[in-house]
Amino acid sequence: MTKLDSTTDKRSLFNNKNQTFFKLLLLTFIMFGFGFMLVPFYEAICEVTGVNVLAAREKTEISDVKKYLNNTQVDTSRSVIVEFDSNTHGPWEFKPENSSITLHPGELITVNFKISNPSNYPISGQAIPSYAPLQATKFLKKIECFCFEQQRLEGNRARTFLWYSYLIQNCQLRYQTLQ
Repeated sequence: MTKLDSTTDKRSLFNNKNQTFFKLLLLTFIMFGFGFMLVPFYEAICEVTGVNVLAAREKTEISDVKKYLNNTQVDTSRSVIVEFDSNTHGPWEFKPENSSITLHPGELITVNFKISNPSNYPISGQAIPSYAPLQATKFLKKIECFCFEQQRLEGNRARTFLWYSYLIQNCQLRYQTLQ
């Protein structure tokens, strides 16, 4: 092997290393950009598929709200217990003022939820309501709920959020307890 061949091999090896480095650097930037593009892409997919917009779909129309605000036809002969299971996934602490309430069909109720962020940094999140038994969903109507949109809570802070709801008057529930 001549000295010229050795220099050409080193130069070729150097060029290959440079090409590999720049390809990896380009791939890193592409992956980083793709990570940022995932957020709006995820939100669009969730909106199209209906995931994470459950609460917004359950929002009661204003015309329905007005007839329940001054409702004098509360069925006091029947009562239903609504239990609140406030579990979280993440650093937030999420608790209702009362773990359960008793209401009558046609009655407007208000429940206070205390949400605190024990971390040192702000966090945004959204509550997703669920009901048990599942049939209760069509009878328990939310008027105003912090679950309709994302909430931002600064670090080491707590806030009280209100949940206004009513049990429709002609509900045909066979259950006395809802969760």
